[in-house]
Amino acid sequence: MRKVGPYGVETLPQVLVDAPAAPPRCRDTLVERARLHWRRADGGDPAALAEEFLAAHGMALHDLSRPAPSRHHHDTACGAAFYLSAAAGAQLAGAPTTAPEPAPTLPDLVVVVYDHGPTRGTPASAATPWWLGAWTESWTPQQHAAAVDAVRAAIGRGDVYQTNLVGHAAARYTGDPLPALRRLGALPGARYGGVLTGDGWAIGCASPETLIEVTGGHLTTRPIKGTRPATAAGRAELLTSAKERAEHIMIVDLERNDLARIARTGSVTVDDLFAIRRWCDLWQAESTVRATVADGLGLADLLRATCPGGSVTGAPKRAALTRIAALEPVGRGASMGALGWVAPGHIDLGLTIRTAAADGETLHTWAGGGITWDSDAGAEVAEAAAKTAPIRATLAGR
Repeated sequence: MRKVGPYGVETLPQVLVDAPAAPPRCRDTLVERARLHWRRADGGDPAALAEEFLAAHGMALHDLSRPAPSRHHHDTACGAAFYLSAAAGAQLAGAPTTAPEPAPTLPDLVVVVYDHGPTRGTPASAATPWWLGAWTESWTPQQHAAAVDAVRAAIGRGDVYQTNLVGHAAARYTGDPLPALRRLGALPGARYGGVLTGDGWAIGCASPETLIEVTGGHLTTRPIKGTRPATAAGRAELLTSAKERAEHIMIVDLERNDLARIARTGSVTVDDLFAIRRWCDLWQAESTVRATVADGLGLADLLRATCPGGSVTGAPKRAALTRIAALEPVGRGASMGALGWVAPGHIDLGLTIRTAAADGETLHTWAGGGITWDSDAGAEVAEAAAKTAPIRATLAGR
């Protein structure tokens, strides 16, 4: 574990705070106070470390059922950017993570505490030529399809009901990657658009999916499952697809169970079941699951109950994670984790789908989908390609 004070990024230019879900009115006044970096090799419990670190900097989040502060004081810490990798989430769930990480410089936990300072303008930076090379996939379409068939076989044996499979690709680059990563946040439907940077690494997010939000003593998660092209025919096909609806309902039930572990008894409800939302040129099905926070629920227990998100793991969650560890050739890196903002009275973490990362000379992207018994291997390979296409085009500047 590393606790480090404020610093300028050495190998990547510094940018104004643009963490997803940070208060818009504060973004041009935030000054970094301190940060925590943690990697799985450091040992310990990342959820407990995050809660302890925030408490040490004036943000006690050991009981999220307490009323939020009535005012946003500019003489105290504003809040903190928060990131937790998918591998760290799997550790919290007690599941294996054996695949090598394609971007090993990325931490598994980052907490950056911010104070308020004077209003700042955008820092000037010298324009550097941007070049992005060809993408190299971590598996071939044939290997991806074989993994889909392996999941279907596991479902046939009764080992799992659904498993999410994720592929990775990497491309070399030259120049400053931050403008490219920041462009992701402008993609249509990017509810959690923004960047988080560190010494030699950066993460850019265009996620539409809420992993967990806590406001006013209420919990909210918005699982997304089901994808079609954003055309009239695609919308009609998604609405009438028995396979997509069954896959979606399965994950909604999983999320209901996750929230029930940390909610007041009987308070879990489902709103807007299978609502159709748009992200870039895709339709996606989204539901909203809400609950009331149980007395004494702290940040650490919140993370243990919700990470990693059910829509990117499967059901049952631990069995699906075991299957994922056996089938995916590389780790999920910055994808399929949590990224957002944490403050007293308000936690808002997005699930890092539609996410890219830079680690010095290489950009990384990830994409996948949920596999059920009715999945077609070729269609699943095509769906993953459709999800990553807008990300890669945006990173290239198209």
